[in-house]
Amino acid sequence: MPESEKQVMYIGWDAEAVFVSRPNRFVAIVDILLPDMQNVAVHVHDPGRLVYLLYRGNRLLVKKATNPGRKTEWDLIAARKDNEWVLVNSAYHRKIAEWVLSEPDISPLGQVDSILPEQKLGDSRLDFLVFKGNKRIWVEIKGCTFIRDEVALFPDAPTTRGKRHLDELILAKKNGDHAAVLFLVFRPDAKYFSPNRLMDPGFYGSYQKAKEAGVDFYPLQFTYRAGNLYFERILH
Repeated sequence: MPESEKQVMYIGWDAEAVFVSRPNRFVAIVDILLPDMQNVAVHVHDPGRLVYLLYRGNRLLVKKATNPGRKTEWDLIAARKDNEWVLVNSAYHRKIAEWVLSEPDISPLGQVDSILPEQKLGDSRLDFLVFKGNKRIWVEIKGCTFIRDEVALFPDAPTTRGKRHLDELILAKKNGDHAAVLFLVFRPDAKYFSPNRLMDPGFYGSYQKAKEAGVDFYPLQFTYRAGNLYFERILH
């Protein structure tokens, strides 16, 4: 492990699979290699299009679901891209972000006093409200798995929800609070970050307005390898 990396958590998987199709955004059909199982439905816990990762024949990592009574008995964990595995399960985003915010040497917010998850702001419920001295910092988390020409881009599909969150953070700044967005970038081949203007001009516009209003944006790069997630660095 390179000295710059820091282990975040272990995210296990139970089998390798091959992508077949995606009948809707919540379900993918795969062929599981060992044990040999054909046309198995797995849950896709990521609202993105993921067409650059979920295409016919691509290799995947899947995990057996533990809660009984589910329609899908497997969860999608990661997809292969070149020689790397890319985490594509947003169910882990909150735990990853909590780890970041709890590590003052890693977190762009530094040492904080307390972290409250799922707090209501305006018409939205944002991921965290962080207290640091006399500061209230609203924090929203977004996952990023799309890259073009070494630039990580968010979103990979239009997101009215994401735009609304940025608008709420602008309101928080106007009310005297602080605000930040942590982009969790799961592509080790990314060198830079940018909002995806071509995919979602509305989100891009709110991003620019939020930046002008003083909302902070932090793209945090991670690598997923051998079941372990590592923090790499903050991108520019």
